[in-house]
Amino acid sequence: MIRFIHTADIHFGMENYGKIDPETGIHTRLLDFARAFDFCIDTALSENVDFFLFSGDAYKTAHPSQTQQKLLLAAFMRLYKAGIPVVIIIGNHDNPLSFGKAHALDIFGSLPIDGFYVMAKPTTLVLDTNGGKIQIVGIPWPTRNTIAISHKHLNASTSELTKHISQAVVSIINSLAMQLDPSIPAVLAAHLTVSNGIFSGSEKRAIYGTDPIFLPSELAIKPFDYVALGHLHRYQNLNPDGYPAVVYSGSPERIDFGERKDDKGFCLVSIAEKNAAFHTFCKTPTRAFFQIEVNLKAIEKSFTEQLIEHIKKYTIAGAIVKIIYHLPDESIDTVDTKAVQEACASAHYIVGIFRQRETNTRDRRITGATKDTGIAELIGLYCDSRPALKVKKDVLIMLTQELINEHSMQSANKESQ
Repeated sequence: MIRFIHTADIHFGMENYGKIDPETGIHTRLLDFARAFDFCIDTALSENVDFFLFSGDAYKTAHPSQTQQKLLLAAFMRLYKAGIPVVIIIGNHDNPLSFGKAHALDIFGSLPIDGFYVMAKPTTLVLDTNGGKIQIVGIPWPTRNTIAISHKHLNASTSELTKHISQAVVSIINSLAMQLDPSIPAVLAAHLTVSNGIFSGSEKRAIYGTDPIFLPSELAIKPFDYVALGHLHRYQNLNPDGYPAVVYSGSPERIDFGERKDDKGFCLVSIAEKNAAFHTFCKTPTRAFFQIEVNLKAIEKSFTEQLIEHIKKYTIAGAIVKIIYHLPDESIDTVDTKAVQEACASAHYIVGIFRQRETNTRDRRITGATKDTGIAELIGLYCDSRPALKVKKDVLIMLTQELINEHSMQSANKESQ
């Protein structure tokens, strides 16, 4: 039995929606990500796994701070001390995209110690673990620096180059797969975008329509027993009815509000023998995100009371909160934002209190009106179409008629003069 942890997309450096922790001087969101990742490490140690597979995007950028690097190194060194090998795939956020520059995880491949395997180019690793041998084909985020580009593609358009890279990666995967020993368990570990994958939110901003896209069928091939992916932040198996599973482990912690409803975690994978792999999704401790949205009503209770009553339905203690309230059409905004903030005092961070106003679509024509309809009658028809004015219909008609009469008298006086 070979067992390993599959995780990805830690994104140390995502320091949104938080504050500086007074005890450590570290941003609280960075501590959130460290806590979630430490839970992955804790599980690896308690389960005594045979190796730890990280499928890319350790940092927010390819230029992490010393603090971010220290947290990642401390986590990985816990595995090293326990004798658990660490296999690392380079993701798009780890890659500086400049030829000759070291990537953000390059240091782990340069340490003068055994147990760290960094895959910055497509390659195969045969790992001899306590549970037996396993073959790992590593495919980092494909760029023109990691995929050989012939001279005929140097002046190609972006779309042509992207298509070529996709085809080249598929060819590389097939070539490396054919070289594997079919009797030994094998894993494809990659940081890629798969066509039927579901985006959670934050990673959408990294997609500009030029990223290489792959079909699940191009990855779920023999002799692989498990496909361990990074890049999309939601846990998902893109080959649920087939073998092998094509799995995004997702990110261990929420990145933004696009991921507020997603469970976060990692995968514990077991391969009893060749063609007999299965995995379990394990949830990590994460900070809650609440987007509280309220449609306020024109009733006896004030808008502030309605909003606070709705907020009390959520367990916001320690959570990151965004509040959106919708005002009825033509209502004056009387929400006391200070009172709302006080009601959210137990929250970790309030992103904002945002007002939106509901507007009704106005009909271009008044039902029942013709070119011969009088002004007073038009006012009546208009009031009938507006519930808020219906009760004032008679008064408005009367005032309109008075204005018409006054205008007629003034006109008559001018003519007589």
